Amino acid sequence: MLRKTKIIATLGPATHGRDMLRQLIERGVDVFRINMSHARHDTVREVVGIIREESAAMDRSVAILVDLQGPSIRTGDLPEPYTLKAGDVVEFRNDDLVAGQPLSTTVNYVGLSEDVSVGDTLLADNGVIHFKVVTKSPGRLVCETLTAGQLGSRRHINLPGVRVNLPSLTKKDLLDIDLAISIQADYVALSFVRDARHVQQLRDLLGEKECSARIVAKIEDQEAVRHLQEIIIAADAVMVARGDLGIEVHIEELPVIQRTILKECARIGRKVIVATHMLESMIENPVPTRAEITDVANAVYEQTDAVMLSGESSVGKHPLECVSVLDRIAKRMEREPGAGFCQSIELKSEKQFTVKAAVVLADSLPESHVLVFTARGIMANYVAHQRPRNSHIFAFTPDPVVQRALHLNRAVTPFHMEFAENPEATIRQAIEHLKSRSFVAAGDPVVILSDVLTGDFDTNSVLLRKV
Repeated sequence: MLRKTKIIATLGPATHGRDMLRQLIERGVDVFRINMSHARHDTVREVVGIIREESAAMDRSVAILVDLQGPSIRTGDLPEPYTLKAGDVVEFRNDDLVAGQPLSTTVNYVGLSEDVSVGDTLLADNGVIHFKVVTKSPGRLVCETLTAGQLGSRRHINLPGVRVNLPSLTKKDLLDIDLAISIQADYVALSFVRDARHVQQLRDLLGEKECSARIVAKIEDQEAVRHLQEIIIAADAVMVARGDLGIEVHIEELPVIQRTILKECARIGRKVIVATHMLESMIENPVPTRAEITDVANAVYEQTDAVMLSGESSVGKHPLECVSVLDRIAKRMEREPGAGFCQSIELKSEKQFTVKAAVVLADSLPESHVLVFTARGIMANYVAHQRPRNSHIFAFTPDPVVQRALHLNRAVTPFHMEFAENPEATIRQAIEHLKSRSFVAAGDPVVILSDVLTGDFDTNSVLLRKV
């Protein structure tokens, strides 16, 4: 049984090594995520080289997603962690100022004191420690500790509801983008997106460097939620980054926002990833909690394109088991009808209406498959966005870059194949390839979609064949 929901695995110390990477591909990883908050450039080049070699040897391509750190606000280095209790006074200051309080730490963002106001809440270390801003002066904040905890070095700071004036791309991000281009990354994820302008800045930069990588916009704060529709339109894919998002919004709002994002991506027609804490307990334990199983199942039921492992695969003890668990849950839930958010999709072009007709035809035929021939991936994207009820989508393209990018689309299995001059020969070759892999069997109906077999991108064709 082919799985429709794609699996993204974050690389890290737990998943380095040729044998481990090979096993992850065998278990069903579709996309490998590289978190540039922690990755070293030389290590990234080595690991991506191994992934490309192993996937080629296995004849199973995978995609690479480079996740930029973005404008993250972090505390400075401390000789030893501060053990804080409620009521303690802590100072956050620019690194060119001397400490004005016994408990003081620097921050890497010089405009912090300008962006926040007295009375604002400041969260540190993934939202574990809460502070209230008591007084402020240029380059300095004095805060009261609201919740006890241990504040260590380089801890992430969140400012719920505060619009910060950080640039969308930092100097580190620009260097990491050059790395992404050099390794031919298929996707670049933009962290802490606040509006569509940030997505466009990255797109312009990639275009200047003649990079074809698709853009994933990470929804991580209230500002992004307020500009959700414009961000989805500007991006190629959207990530529900529940780690920071769950800190930035009231916890009871997080499931509502996740569903809103999935619905809006379905309406507009964009890929969507549900990420963070999917199987968090499996960082230590070999089996997930029942709540985690249900969480993953809900994301699959809502027909997300992909679910993502973060710490579970980067530093966890059971990365292979995590992939297998996601695979099992997804395959079981995909037998259910699903939420059907795609029914509200907006169709604007003739090509999209052609795809709609093909999907309706495939849905009406038992045991049918959808076969797409595509040069740029657009036609395959349109089919995936309309979520065929039962049919799997097999996409053939002469471009290996397009093939890898399609690994993020729900229900799409992409193949690299050169097209013959004779369209009928191309169709026969593709069907024989699917038969050889037991993806189709004699008698199966196949709905064939193409805008390239005639050599004319304005000609959309729908064919129905039996294997």
